[in-house]
Amino acid sequence: MGNILVLYHSNTGNTKKMASLISEGASSVSEMEVRIKSCDEATAADLTWCHGIAMGSPTNLGSMAWKMKKWWDTVAVEKWLEVDGKFACSFSSSAGWGGGNETACNAMATVLLNFGFLYFGVTDYVGKGLTPHYGAVLAGEPREEKEKEACRRLGRRLAEWVALYKEGRSEFNPLMAKYPRDPKHFS
Repeated sequence: MGNILVLYHSNTGNTKKMASLISEGASSVSEMEVRIKSCDEATAADLTWCHGIAMGSPTNLGSMAWKMKKWWDTVAVEKWLEVDGKFACSFSSSAGWGGGNETACNAMATVLLNFGFLYFGVTDYVGKGLTPHYGAVLAGEPREEKEKEACRRLGRRLAEWVALYKEGRSEFNPLMAKYPRDPKHFS
């Protein structure tokens, strides 16, 4: 069984809603156990337990929220040499488009890479003009179906990588996916 941790911080509830959808996507892959934890409740043991992590934060000045950064600086740091080689992705919400979501995802990627996580993007399109290349990013809460699907797809892809590489389940290779991935499908 694969273990997925969805770790998030949320100021207004929007990032928490995204975390729930990411968990839903990860749970759509069989034999995955998923934990959703805010950085206020997550422990270092949650980090070593997981085989893959989705890290989410509201965008703050183009970066992650200070509470998320503090968690990695004070809680996760004790496990720094114990998480190398696990899978990771990120997600972020902001007050408006152009609010720095993708730079926030890149800031989270920097932290994850420093811990040795294998960070990935998603090439798929989940609706017309929407793809979680750098992670799932939203302005406000997930409202439209394609915004919700971006979150679900990110979680599913995380679980697919864990299933493929941790458990050797080749049927979960994303290149063999049966769901729509091509932008032409949504034109």
